[in-house]
Amino acid sequence: MSNYDRFTSARAGAGVARSGTGAIDQGLRAYMLGVYNYMTLGLGVTGFVSLGAYLASAPVFVGNHLVSVNGFGQALYFSPLRWVVIFAPLLIVFGLSAGRDRMSVNAARLTFLAFSALMGLSLSTVFLVYTGASVANVFFITAASFAALSLYGYTTRRDLSAMGSFLIMGVFGLIIASLVNIFLHSSGLQWAISVLGVGIFAGLTAYDTQTIKANYYAGGAWEMSEKKSIFGALTLYLDFINMFQFLLMLFGDRRN
Repeated sequence: MSNYDRFTSARAGAGVARSGTGAIDQGLRAYMLGVYNYMTLGLGVTGFVSLGAYLASAPVFVGNHLVSVNGFGQALYFSPLRWVVIFAPLLIVFGLSAGRDRMSVNAARLTFLAFSALMGLSLSTVFLVYTGASVANVFFITAASFAALSLYGYTTRRDLSAMGSFLIMGVFGLIIASLVNIFLHSSGLQWAISVLGVGIFAGLTAYDTQTIKANYYAGGAWEMSEKKSIFGALTLYLDFINMFQFLLMLFGDRRN
């Protein structure tokens, strides 16, 4: 992972005073690399926990139909514990947002990793619903799309703030539509939600990357820069996970 000690002398203001644009660019590259390192670490934890939980539940399929899971799987997927697994990551995100200024770097880092692990437990259900091959294919599609969109957000000179405000409003619309569809069970509405979800989080990936880049230029001491990289990683992590889920709903091969 990048050495963030260099931020104390390579952040926006200090870079101009000492070494000019080259020092700023070097500091920015180190900062963004740190963001992507944290994000990749979070995705790795999520994938490891997700696959581990699925295998630990010892699912038995006949054809593409789930027949049984062991006691661990019953508790994780079919008992009231599943609601804790589903909503715990949301509570952690709220906690991170509310306490970000008071948290130490270590606390923010550990909380992010705990969030990633809980997301892994929650996402382990995708292996029960979709074939392993389609999960892998959609993951690589998501990774390629995310890389291209984030690169655009990093390099473009266009101000994406207006688009970002519109997309954030779209996220709230997705949440409301998804809650409504819990009761309607409409396949047509679910398809529309998935299509809109892919578009919204694709746009947010570019917007959030540009915002994270702008946050670097706001400057700050080492601890503040480190925490900004962790929270930036969390933002991009959420964009990736949501885009992956919506793409899986569109293109994943269901088991039954």
